[in-house]
This record gives sequence, structure tokens and C-alpha cells, in this order.
Amino acid sequence: MAASSWYCIALLLLGPAAAAAESTPELQRPTGAPQAIGTVHTLRQIPEACARLEGVFTGQAAEPYRFSVVRSSPSCQPRARFVDYLQAAPDVAKGWKLNDVIRVPNAGCPAQTAVVRVWRLPADNQPPELDGQGQARIYLQDAKQQAASGKMPKIGSYTAQMQLEGKSCP
Repeated sequence: MAASSWYCIALLLLGPAAAAAESTPELQRPTGAPQAIGTVHTLRQIPEACARLEGVFTGQAAEPYRFSVVRSSPSCQPRARFVDYLQAAPDVAKGWKLNDVIRVPNAGCPAQTAVVRVWRLPADNQPPELDGQGQARIYLQDAKQQAASGKMPKIGSYTAQMQLEGKSCP
């Protein structure tokens, strides 16, 4: 009983970040295959944001793992945006959901794992109503009127954070 009381007090003191760390991600995936040093690998694709998450173990002590967000295609039209983690400051209380936790072990250093947490802020917009042919269509004139009135629908957002877990290798 006392241990659970201390846990609840710690959660209250540490705030939503501690509670979010304990939450279960929307997507469940096993630990990824170990990646060799210097090999760029795709962690995940986010088609809604026209983004691909890439990482590479560098073998350098100062920056052992480099993580980046790359545009998936120049012609892709995003339906969501990808924002910087520090700018977004994802918080469950603000509607952010832990979407995915990706773990990638270092093949050259089994004690080291890169962990990428992907957060999603869903938009509460609904798809357009179906027309007589059963298609969801957005007409240019209607979209212009909606934009002029300032009633544009919100779009979802994604953000990601990378951390290294385990021991660093020589």
C-alpha cells in the first residue's frame, strides 16, 4: 500500500510527463533489427505528414545516434504537419497521444538502443459528406469561401523525440 501511495505522489509531483511515459502507445511493435554503425535506416513513415523518420548510429561519442525527419516526396500533399518536439511540448493533458515507440539496437554495441517516441495530436475534423456518387469531394469555390471566413479545419500534428538507452560503448 505504501509503495503505491509513493508512486501516486511521484506522479503528481512529476506531472503529466511522468504519466505519459507510462502510457501505452497506440501502435505496438517489437524491437527493431540491430543496425550497423554508419547505416542509415528508416524508422517509420508518416504518410499523413509526408515524412519519413531516419536514423543512423554514428560511432562518435559526442553524437552516437543521429535522428532526422525527411520529406517523403516533393509532390506529396500533407494532411498533417510534423512539428519540432521542443516547440510542440507534447502533453496528454493537451490532447497529445503517444502514437509509437520505436526501439533500434546498435549492432556494434548491443548495450545501446535508440528509442524514438512518436506523438500525435489528432484533429477533430470530419471528412466531407459523401455526394450522390458516394465520393467525398471538396470543391474549390467552397474551399475558398471557407478559407475567407476563417473557418479552416484543424489538421493533425506529429512530433518525435529520440533518446539513447543503455551504456555507451568505447
